Amino acid sequence: MPINIYREKTFDKIAWLCDDIWDLPNQVSELEKWLLDKAESLPKGKYVIDIGFDIRPDACGGGAVIDSKMMKIMADNGFDLYLSEYPNSIGAE
Repeated sequence: MPINIYREKTFDKIAWLCDDIWDLPNQVSELEKWLLDKAESLPKGKYVIDIGFDIRPDACGGGAVIDSKMMKIMADNGFDLYLSEYPNSIGAE
């Protein structure tokens, strides 16, 4: 379920990103693109961005950055960020 974006109260789907991408660095990159392109066109409200991720088997520090620009867009437009870990999803079929 990599990135599910929906209205908080009604669960109406807004977007689904990164269908088969489970690593957080790539997901955050795609989320940033979506936020820059789409977030401000949505009516003000309460939204959820739920990132379902798995820890990369070769991870050794570093990784994704949710920078202040992304945080500002999310805050200004009413997005809450959920991080949902799904172990052993990378490479699972």
